Amino acid sequence: MKPASLVTDNIAELLVKIVEFTQTRQKVLTRNINNLRSPGFIPCDLDVDEFSELLNCAVDEHLRAHRLLLRDTENIKFGPSGAFQVKPVPDDHAKKLLEHSPDQYIELQINKLMQNSINQRIATELLKQKQGAVSIFD
Repeated sequence: MKPASLVTDNIAELLVKIVEFTQTRQKVLTRNINNLRSPGFIPCDLDVDEFSELLNCAVDEHLRAHRLLLRDTENIKFGPSGAFQVKPVPDDHAKKLLEHSPDQYIELQINKLMQNSINQRIATELLKQKQGAVSIFD
């Protein structure tokens, strides 16, 4: 089942966006680890701060006008029927670590994956509770 099919209201739609964002970020971070030794590889990440700010603005709009308004940003574009695309951006800090300390680079990627996994799990759980589904933690 696609996450977009779970949307029933504005808050559910935001939770779905968080799940989709974290799924995409997981792929990007996994690619960073898998391509560790590829010549010329430039590690990327999704702009978490940009996504967070976008969601904060959407929540403010929801509280103010009871509607969800998701605006395109430089790296995040919204399309019809709830679709959106996120563009990975080069991660300069990770690139420097990769060049000078591969062990610290791997540790950074693993930490980002763990944080991302927690965010995804929380959003998924909240969405399930919002939809009246059984908790995965029960």
